[in-house]
Amino acid sequence: MPIPFITVCTVSKPLFSPVLVYFLFILFLLPHGHHGAQANSYKNKEINIGAITDVNSSIGKEEQTAMEIAAQNEAPEGRSVSLHFLDSNRDPQQVASAAENLIKEKKLIAIIGMHSWLKTALVADVGNRTQVPVLSFASPAITSPTIQLRWPLLIRMANDGSAQVKCIADIVRACNWRRVIVIYEEDAYGGDSGMSALLAEALQNIGVEIEYRLVLPSFSYVSNAEGLVQKELVKLENETPCRVFIVLQSSLTMVTNLFREAKKLRLVGGETESAWIIPDSITDMLDSVDKSIMSSMNGTIGIKTQYSNHNKEYVKFEKRYRANRSEEENSKPGIYAPRAYDSIKIITRAIKSSSDDSSSLLKNILSDSFSGLSGEIRFEGKMLSQNPKFKIVKVDGKKSNELDIWTPDYNGDVIKNKNTKEKAWPGLDKIPKGWAMPSKVKPMRIVVPAHAMFKQFVQDMNKSNLNGEMFEGFSIKVFQKVMEQLNYTDTPQYIFVSNNGSYDELVELVHNKTYDAVVGDITILSNRSKDVEFTQPYTESGLTMVVPAKSKESPWMFMKPFTWGVWLVVAFILIYTMFIVWFLEHPSNPEFKGSLKDQIANAMWFAFCSLFFAHRERIYNHLTRVVIAVWLFLVFVLTASYTANLSSMLTIQRTEPSVTYMELLKRNNLTVGYDKGTFVGKYLENVLNFNSTNIKDIDSEEKYIKEFESKGISAAFLEAPYAKVFLHRYCKGYIADTSQTATYRFGGFGFAFQKGSPFAREFSEEILRLSEKGDLKILENDLTPSNECSMNVSSDETRSLGLQSFWGLCLISFSTSTICFLLSLIHLIKNYQRYEEANRGSVTPSGSVWDKAARIAIYFYDKEMGLRRAQSSRELSLVMIQS
Repeated sequence: MPIPFITVCTVSKPLFSPVLVYFLFILFLLPHGHHGAQANSYKNKEINIGAITDVNSSIGKEEQTAMEIAAQNEAPEGRSVSLHFLDSNRDPQQVASAAENLIKEKKLIAIIGMHSWLKTALVADVGNRTQVPVLSFASPAITSPTIQLRWPLLIRMANDGSAQVKCIADIVRACNWRRVIVIYEEDAYGGDSGMSALLAEALQNIGVEIEYRLVLPSFSYVSNAEGLVQKELVKLENETPCRVFIVLQSSLTMVTNLFREAKKLRLVGGETESAWIIPDSITDMLDSVDKSIMSSMNGTIGIKTQYSNHNKEYVKFEKRYRANRSEEENSKPGIYAPRAYDSIKIITRAIKSSSDDSSSLLKNILSDSFSGLSGEIRFEGKMLSQNPKFKIVKVDGKKSNELDIWTPDYNGDVIKNKNTKEKAWPGLDKIPKGWAMPSKVKPMRIVVPAHAMFKQFVQDMNKSNLNGEMFEGFSIKVFQKVMEQLNYTDTPQYIFVSNNGSYDELVELVHNKTYDAVVGDITILSNRSKDVEFTQPYTESGLTMVVPAKSKESPWMFMKPFTWGVWLVVAFILIYTMFIVWFLEHPSNPEFKGSLKDQIANAMWFAFCSLFFAHRERIYNHLTRVVIAVWLFLVFVLTASYTANLSSMLTIQRTEPSVTYMELLKRNNLTVGYDKGTFVGKYLENVLNFNSTNIKDIDSEEKYIKEFESKGISAAFLEAPYAKVFLHRYCKGYIADTSQTATYRFGGFGFAFQKGSPFAREFSEEILRLSEKGDLKILENDLTPSNECSMNVSSDETRSLGLQSFWGLCLISFSTSTICFLLSLIHLIKNYQRYEEANRGSVTPSGSVWDKAARIAIYFYDKEMGLRRAQSSRELSLVMIQS
């Protein structure tokens, strides 16, 4: 077989060459793979690029002009760029089908454009089939990890929605809004590209709730958009007082209708309390929209993509752009124009070094990096890698003013005006409340307890009336005082409505938006705070156990003026002084002589009489006089203090609780009472573990007295403000034992508003100011006007005097006695030594220390006494002889 093959290969040229050339020509024309026809276009002089834009919109016209300029400026040397535009303003499936036909007909090397992610996904599928890279101006709200696997030829010239959502959340946090309304227009398939879920998560992280979602259908499916928007806004206005609107996504036509209708309803405008936030997809179009649209958006805060427009390349581009659109009213390019220019530049830069396949072009695009008109162009994960920057702008009449620059690493608590650096709402004198302010037509509806236990706090005098003139009490006065102090341009109108429900039911009425607020003696509790917004407390908090008082008199009352320590020290000094006086007076004073029994009795009698300054014994020794003088001064101070303290104890009525331990109530199954309608009943059962059968609800202040007198209850558990009022009125018969309930504290009394209401924050600030100035204390004093007794407590009114009051005098007395004793002892020892020398010469008797001490004691008691008695006898005889 090889011989014929060699033969065929060696045939003459006239027969073989034409056949071979024809065969090779046919092979060259055949497509390489499925789409080999357009692969040759990489080397053609004409570079065909497809562009999918809304050719009839201002954005589409901007992009078309910018792409045409880029096609002329950025075309590779010796080659030209041809642009083929497709209208994106139709069904996404039709757009994808038209894109596929255009690729085949024009042999496109790439497709750019598309602001809708839905259309981008469908066109990206076409790119996969045709092996044509797709550069999209859209990106999903949340980037899926599988997006690169599903669409390997898709490049996103945009960031996902996370940065923009964080910017919106930071604005909401800076203005301290707690509730918002989200508005968005559905896409062609009824979705929102995931932006709503992303925003909900960002707001939840800062403690903000979405109060209402206004979902508008796609404008292309609505026959009467104006009427539909008006109906939805009226419904929204009636259902919620929240006035913070976030337009998440919308077409320009739908946004135009939205703001026009909102302006008619006074929901938008610089003079209202409403706040509107619009995303960059809307704000970026404001430079090219009609001025009437701008006027209807006055006061709106917008997020706008930040890019540099001062470099030489941009100035050159802008000059040519304006020249091409000189017939337009606003010929200034927005962000869409430079981004479209950069998309063409990306492709022309990449194609210079590309081979004849799409993978080479894709690789060059993703590896390229340069500074474009719209910012730094660099890709990571087939998406722009640089973090976006946003300008925060405020729509003011016919233009938008820049207020601040936001970056993803922004973590401030407020937005600062870049000109003034003041911590305030950017560019405005005050932050919009974002809440519907009460008016005469629609006043604030405030629910008040109809049957408050203690009328001193809330009392319904007659019927509800505008601004609550028919209600009285401490809580009402505090509310009205706060309302007076708040610096409102127009004092908000409100109406009080009484309700017979329990306090938990009143809070629920505010939670379900039946009422705007609840004013009264409402205790701030953790479970209630989940449903409503409480102000700062305007009273103290805590639980108090009130029980009948009993007399605290005792047969040992005379011991109470001094503590046991004082009594023991005084007894010790008394005995010590008695011993010193006997020691000093025994040698020479006949009152302290005789038998040992008589001496001890005389010494004790002397000491006891000195306590009352009734001693009559004569004192012979000068040291004894010093000891007695200091001792009598100590006795004088002790006697005066004892008399004063005992008189005080006997004069003041002394009472103590009849029940001193909470456990005693439970152990003996005693019944306790609490205020009907309050949380205390459940608290006693669930927290303090009282048996439910031993808990009785009391519906009036006077009924407590009847229950106590009839032994119906043994104790009452009252909140601290109630206990203060109750004991002020019944202070003589009842007493509070706070030692058993001091650890059980609550939030105090406060006013409750709907969640997100700015009134709660403003009321809290004013309550703190009233407290700091002392005005709140003045109002509180009216609850308990001065009377003959004050609130009793379980501790003693007059305390026993302790040793710390007398230890100085006791020390002086003890020291004086000791010094006098030592001086006398030294004199005794000297006399003993002379006595020993006279009887035994100079020889010192031997013996232990104890023996010597014993001889000195014997000498003191016998010898010296005898010597002194002999000396006294000789002196007496001499006197008799002389006489």
